[in-house]
Amino acid sequence: MLIIPAIDLKDGHCVRLRQGLMEDATVFSEEPAAMARHWLDAGGRRLHLVDLNGAFAGKPKNLDAIKGILREVDGQVPVQLGGGIRDLDTIERYLDAGIDYVIIGTAAVKIPGFLHEACDAFPGHIIVGLDAKDGFVATDGWSKITEHDVIDLARRFQDYGVESVIYTDIGRDGMLSGVNIEATVKLAQALTIPVIASGGLTNLDDVRALCAVESEGIEGVITGRAIYEGTIDFAAAQQVADESIAA
Repeated sequence: MLIIPAIDLKDGHCVRLRQGLMEDATVFSEEPAAMARHWLDAGGRRLHLVDLNGAFAGKPKNLDAIKGILREVDGQVPVQLGGGIRDLDTIERYLDAGIDYVIIGTAAVKIPGFLHEACDAFPGHIIVGLDAKDGFVATDGWSKITEHDVIDLARRFQDYGVESVIYTDIGRDGMLSGVNIEATVKLAQALTIPVIASGGLTNLDDVRALCAVESEGIEGVITGRAIYEGTIDFAAAQQVADESIAA
């Protein structure tokens, strides 16, 4: 299982939000590229980037920081990116710049035809991000809860050809309250494509709990606040995940 460090970008800085609130941001680094290098040196095998300004604006807003990270990574590990991706031209520019996987969230829910087109145009490079609360999908920076059941929607997007699903329990994200294992497993069992867990990872016990259900189809877990605030040691977490496979 992959432990995937998150680098959330706001105004060119590496930050973390609590429950998706832009006004509740903690700045962890003013040099995102250096932070990317830090996680690579610690053994990271994939990076998760989010253009937070872009997510709210509906178009890329942190391009300089993203390009700086890509120069630092230099193809050593896959990089996935979400936030403000609303058209095929933006996807193409990101892939040409060196992004490996583009994450489509709100636009996938609001304009499913766009997601379908993206999967057809860029097979193997599209991940869908589904954020949910109590089983229902949230959009627009988590400000709106829809009537879409997360499993039903994920199955439809799987048929479109998405590479994987990032599932975030928005009630737990940035709160260090533990991963919603039950909901994540339920989603993974309903799909044949991998699920990446997100939201709430707090300590090594959470890593062990996820590893115990990895065979259900859980490919990895994204971690942000926990590794920045030190409630979990990233290198130790990846080691625990690797040892669970060996065992």
